[in-house]
Amino acid sequence: MTLRDATEADLPAIVEIHNAAIASRISTAQLDPVRVEERHDWFRAHSPHQYPLWVAQIDNAIAGWLSFREFLPRQAYRGTAELSVYVRENFRRRGIGRRLLQAAIARAPQLNLHTLVGLIFAQNQPSIELFRTVGFERWGLLPGVARIDYQARDLAIFGRPV
Repeated sequence: MTLRDATEADLPAIVEIHNAAIASRISTAQLDPVRVEERHDWFRAHSPHQYPLWVAQIDNAIAGWLSFREFLPRQAYRGTAELSVYVRENFRRRGIGRRLLQAAIARAPQLNLHTLVGLIFAQNQPSIELFRTVGFERWGLLPGVARIDYQARDLAIFGRPV
């Protein structure tokens, strides 16, 4: 497995993985599928030196991806980033998500980050377990803040200092 900065050529695979997560209804608040054409600005907003976007590649396949994102726009939060990690279904349970998160934790100080957070639906036990395996703890819960298919979803806030 190779972890590397994503390129625009990876965008179709990134979108495909994200759309599968949207369809699952357990791991993203995005409800409608996205198209590659709609994600170019999102892709370009990631910088390898501030908020990177990485892919995990196995042979010639993109098995998963991780993105850093500004947590909140106020200056006092500048050292905190939100992480999102998605793994293609047929590559799950192979340690890909864990490797991506471990790499993010290791790289955070070079990105001038002191805190990492993950916003995870409380019903998404696989993601919660993944984040916990690399040292994230639940720091908060926002009950019923999301609605997916007319059902309330709680949002758990996981975090860890680096």
